[in-house]
Amino acid sequence: MILKTFAFLAAMMAATTAGMAHAEERRITVDATGTVQVAPDMATITLGVTNENVEASAAMQATSDAVTQVLARLKEMGIEDRDVQTRDLSLSPVWSGRNNQAGEQPVITGFVASNRVFVRVRDLASLGQIMDAVIQDGANDFGGLSFGVQDPKPVEAQARAQAVGEAMTKAEQLAQAANVTLGPVQSISEQSGGVRPMAEMRAMSMADAGGVPVAGGEISVSVNVSMEFEISE
Repeated sequence: MILKTFAFLAAMMAATTAGMAHAEERRITVDATGTVQVAPDMATITLGVTNENVEASAAMQATSDAVTQVLARLKEMGIEDRDVQTRDLSLSPVWSGRNNQAGEQPVITGFVASNRVFVRVRDLASLGQIMDAVIQDGANDFGGLSFGVQDPKPVEAQARAQAVGEAMTKAEQLAQAANVTLGPVQSISEQSGGVRPMAEMRAMSMADAGGVPVAGGEISVSVNVSMEFEISE
């Protein structure tokens, strides 16, 4: 009797498990991406000063003097302290004779001092003039330029809504193709696609004075979503 009871319970559990597995399989899962292109309203540049001298102190002093002048010019041109940050400060020896085939010992012939700063420019109309000015003040090390938006949340919201709408359209198309009824959303997850520049560039409006020519173009803000829908009976 006991064995029959256990057998019955085992059969019931197996049936329940199979039913649950079957129910879990009745899902439609889709991935979608929402992308919005906008004009940037901010740029970040990495610039610095590098000097070489036979004396380490002289190399570092020349670099420090130039960076001090560059920072003063940035402040004069309206860049706030919160938008300037030192990213790299280094002092390295310059070797001579390292690849000498005669077996002579390499010697230090000088030193290279470098100081890099990260600058956020919130007024794009002044970007060309700022770059031109800091170069004249001694900046001779340019580490790159990127564009962005100061407040990405509204743009991300647009991309998010676009991604969800695309995912729902995909799910409806799949349900129709499979001749089933699309049920309610069971789960939804998001992964930000980030901000990236677009290949199509748009010339920026520069101020009256000359400056380094810069094209701002457009940036792309993307949001990726994954949604799971129930298949209704």
